[in-house]
Amino acid sequence: MPVDAPVPEQVLAVLAAVTIFTVMLAVGLAIVPGEFRWVFDHPALLVKGLFAVLVAVPAIALVVCRIADLPRAAEVGIVLMAISPGAPVALRRSLGAGGHHAFAPALQILVAVLAVVSLPLWVAALDEVYAGRASIAPSHLAWQVFTAQLLPLALGMLVRVAFPTHVAAFEPKLARAAGVLLFALTILVLVNVWEVVAGAGFRLAAAIGAVTALALAAGHALAGPEAATRTAVAICSAARNPGLALVVATRNALPPAVAATVLAYLVISALIVLGYVLWRRRTGGASAPQPP
Repeated sequence: MPVDAPVPEQVLAVLAAVTIFTVMLAVGLAIVPGEFRWVFDHPALLVKGLFAVLVAVPAIALVVCRIADLPRAAEVGIVLMAISPGAPVALRRSLGAGGHHAFAPALQILVAVLAVVSLPLWVAALDEVYAGRASIAPSHLAWQVFTAQLLPLALGMLVRVAFPTHVAAFEPKLARAAGVLLFALTILVLVNVWEVVAGAGFRLAAAIGAVTALALAAGHALAGPEAATRTAVAICSAARNPGLALVVATRNALPPAVAATVLAYLVISALIVLGYVLWRRRTGGASAPQPP
């Protein structure tokens, strides 16, 4: 965050933690564990989804950055976001846009778990590309992924199984509360980073937009003919995890311009993903058939 940001970083950190936990808990309450059987019957689709999220998007970012000929810090920031999958709010966006109710959570969970392995591997590979010495311990990533995503998601699913009758009345209220918290967090983040985003420059903004749009297209194309699975993979591919990216940047003392690029990526990408979500709702993606 900018040093002179209007909203203190500590306040944003606490609000972000509460918001993400609430969002994932609410999503967990809405998931019926038995629906995962559908995913086990379609392993090839899951492999394609993982390929799109973990391999295709980083490759797209590398190509776009080289074509755009960006400054090194900007290029590193974009690529860092591209190799940081599993944005916690991606699952909420996906389900809200008609993402497959069994496939979208399964993909999100697998991406979050595999990020603990894929991110350090990508960092090591990029050291060869950029002649750097960056590294990240899987243990740091595992703790963040567990506390921010897997714990509240699993807790919500367990509560649904244990108290199914109470969940029916409680889940909509928690979902509304999560929406309010997410809206408040979005506004406060924008208050803090709008200068960074406005100062990103056209070439950087265009590169971020191109990576996000191509990530959406890759996920949409690789997810088979069904609208609901296409929506799930596209959004999971395009929505990257700024928390993981900033962990890598902070622990390796990367220049402030890298973190600024991550923040610019967060805002610009979110706007493009929102456009995709609205398009899927308008064209019938939200009413796609779901499995029994």
